[in-house]
Amino acid sequence: MSDIRKSNFWVNLLKKIAKIILKNMGVRTSARTHHQHVVPYEDGWAVRGEGNERVTATYKYQSDAIDRAKSIARNYKSDVIIHREDGTIRDRVSYD
Repeated sequence: MSDIRKSNFWVNLLKKIAKIILKNMGVRTSARTHHQHVVPYEDGWAVRGEGNERVTATYKYQSDAIDRAKSIARNYKSDVIIHREDGTIRDRVSYD
């Protein structure tokens, strides 16, 4: 248990409170990730960066979308998250 008489207790507590407030205001409090999701999209598949509303690219076949997502993920040393047609996660490939 932390001793409230130590200064680092109060510093850590203030950091946690500030992080909660910023998060509730919609400010990103963690480092940005560059994970790429392969998701069902209209009549095909799309590559979407994690946290993005817009898609990076659309493809007719899932395999083409996976190839593009892998290419992006390699550049950023991030992950590719592959979804099924129902939106659930099918597979994850890591390039870190």
